[in-house]
Amino acid sequence: MRKYLQRLLSTWMIRMSNKFGSNPNRKRIYEALDKLYKTIHDSPGKRGPIFEVTDTDKFIILSDQHKGARDHADDFSLAEKNYLKALDYYHQQDFHYINLGDSEELWENLLESVIKHNKETFETEKAFIAKNHFTKIFGNHDLYWDNDPLAGFNLNRIYETQIRIYEGAILRMPAKDGQIDIFLTHGHQGDLQSDGNWFSKWFVSTIWAPLQSYLQINPNTPAYDNQLKTVHNSLMYDWVIAKNNIALITGHTHQPVFASLTHLERIYAKLNKAKKEKNTGDITFLNNELRKRIKEGDQGPVFGKYKPVYFNSGCCCFSDGDITGIEIADGLIRLIKWSYHTNIIPERIVLEEMKIDDLLDTNLFNG
Repeated sequence: MRKYLQRLLSTWMIRMSNKFGSNPNRKRIYEALDKLYKTIHDSPGKRGPIFEVTDTDKFIILSDQHKGARDHADDFSLAEKNYLKALDYYHQQDFHYINLGDSEELWENLLESVIKHNKETFETEKAFIAKNHFTKIFGNHDLYWDNDPLAGFNLNRIYETQIRIYEGAILRMPAKDGQIDIFLTHGHQGDLQSDGNWFSKWFVSTIWAPLQSYLQINPNTPAYDNQLKTVHNSLMYDWVIAKNNIALITGHTHQPVFASLTHLERIYAKLNKAKKEKNTGDITFLNNELRKRIKEGDQGPVFGKYKPVYFNSGCCCFSDGDITGIEIADGLIRLIKWSYHTNIIPERIVLEEMKIDDLLDTNLFNG
């Protein structure tokens, strides 16, 4: 019966999850991001720190683990192997780990269950704390860390030391035209399905989680790379594009975005460039890449001048076990993936990279 229902309902559940899992409101998003950035900028440490970044500093930004209780509703279980290997690598390479929220799935699970079934991941995260290289930011699914009076006590139990919980952070970095603030936050602010919505939390914990567990369906498919930006990601881009000398990194949507474009949008942008340059080899190759990802008749995006100032870390709970994240090191910003599909041992794969100095360049993606 379960397998029959899987076949019958999997596509529908994933489609419904994508359609109704987010309800962003432009005005609320803009107001929330304005307020948070100003608060961190004017009063560092209150809602988030400011890091004055030097040439030797290195950061890894990962989000949306959704650590659960190792049941069939636990989206993190398949990705744990990649996550642990990635953290070992970044600890050895002396990266500062910024956890960008929704690390623990506390809409579907009791905290005690999450602690019980994720001891190894918490121990691995503790290694960064010992170096003072760990920053934990809350999201909507682990909002508990920000608003429960026992949050500090339970964090102490997990990490055996007191740590601060933040809503965001700013990486203040030198750039060719002075400096740039890379603003980080989970990105749920202004999402009417996520921003303190009691009904959404009730629905996920009471209806969605048991159904997902029974059907053993993970809606976080790698196909996110084969889509145009979600409405929520587009609104995040619209907010930051109006700012000066600011770039934005969020999580929340589980859709990787690099330099304001998804992988599919990047193919379209490269195709536009190849057509302008009449590069027949690239045109053929890129058209073939599009055919693998889109249906006949799908409309491509309309490009103007895109500033490469918005990034999304993706998630650490894809249904194939892969994880994605954002690295900042050596004057570069990178979209990376950790995967064990071509090798028994998880490996780091650089999907995209660009110079920090090019973040404010409006000429990179002329359409």
